[in-house]
Amino acid sequence: MSDPCFSSSKLMNVDQAISFLLDNAKPTTKTEKIRIEHALGRTLAESLVSSINVPPWDNSAMDGYAVRVADLHLEGSTSLPISQRIPAGTIGLPLQPGTAARIFTGAPVPEHADTVIMQEHCQQTGETVLINKPAPAGNNIRRAGDDIAIGDTVLTTGTKMRPQEMGLAASVGAAEISVYRKLRVAIFSTGDELALPGEAAKAGQIYNSNRYTLTGLLQALGMDIIDLGTIADDLAVTRKTLESAALQADIVMTTGGVSVGEEDYVKAAIEQLGAVEMWRIAMKPGKPLAYGHVNHIPFIGLPGNPVSVFVTFCLFARPYLLKTQGRTDIMPARLKISAAFDWNKSGPRREFLRARLMPTVNGEPARVDVFRKQGSGVLTSTSWANGLVELPEHHTITKGEDVTFIPFNELLG
Repeated sequence: MSDPCFSSSKLMNVDQAISFLLDNAKPTTKTEKIRIEHALGRTLAESLVSSINVPPWDNSAMDGYAVRVADLHLEGSTSLPISQRIPAGTIGLPLQPGTAARIFTGAPVPEHADTVIMQEHCQQTGETVLINKPAPAGNNIRRAGDDIAIGDTVLTTGTKMRPQEMGLAASVGAAEISVYRKLRVAIFSTGDELALPGEAAKAGQIYNSNRYTLTGLLQALGMDIIDLGTIADDLAVTRKTLESAALQADIVMTTGGVSVGEEDYVKAAIEQLGAVEMWRIAMKPGKPLAYGHVNHIPFIGLPGNPVSVFVTFCLFARPYLLKTQGRTDIMPARLKISAAFDWNKSGPRREFLRARLMPTVNGEPARVDVFRKQGSGVLTSTSWANGLVELPEHHTITKGEDVTFIPFNELLG
């Protein structure tokens, strides 16, 4: 490509890489109708507009007595006969002047009543209530449409359906919603050195943690996974697996095989079947990150080191996948937190340190500390941490300095 930031001899910076990926992410147009109870984690494909008011009528916010303000004494107590009883789910009669209606939370306020006195301010004796504290018009009354009015857009296209959005959709009577079809992501790992958990590892082999890290990350995003397993370090096998993956999936993802070693065949196979459009990021961990196409199907090649897989997925693959899925909330929040550590290893690559937000002590400000080992093979750092500290290029950190912290709850799901 003509832009020098994409040349193989120059590393692309983190911001350029994210922008490039998002520019190339094409939101899916395939949709389906599902029932609300199955909507958790799905992406809304069509804005939901309310055809009703919520609440549908003026209703009581308290257990108490519905009255007319005109019938209350401005000072002292007021004694009124109780003309009716209105439980929730019951429509009362119009309130007669000079009377009170016993009413319960959520029940429709009867016509002509303009205030509700909470029962704690009343004394009932038989069929009479003594109101000890007057209240202004509108007191303890939730007005029709106070939450949602007819014609309001309740949920917009691209919204992730969480439990609260499921309830919100149900509150306007929607039994079904239109969502984008889940993306099909084909994954496989490369490496003769990889053994499967449960098997006896041979001399020189390690267990394939990347397969399960990647599976969990994709499951957290609600993707449909096509797991093609682990393949040998062989160009023909790699090419055949990529061709098969492209026939089945919307996106192909791999771990390993995109570096510059003689046994790294993924990049070479991609170049035979399509194109590598982005490669190598000025970051640590995770420099060898690739993006391209296999027979017109998008491809993301993650590095082979376990921590690099985790970090590059969170920072690059996640927003790309979310945008392709149709989501609008794709970038994580970044917090400014005081550092509880010194960091003197500045360099030309942006670093993402596995970090933990520490509990506050004696009212002191929140602090963030980093794991003592930051190597790209130290997977324990990702389990210990609850976020990442983003360390800019050519920058050192002094204890007490504010640093940028990205919580995992912003990155995992």
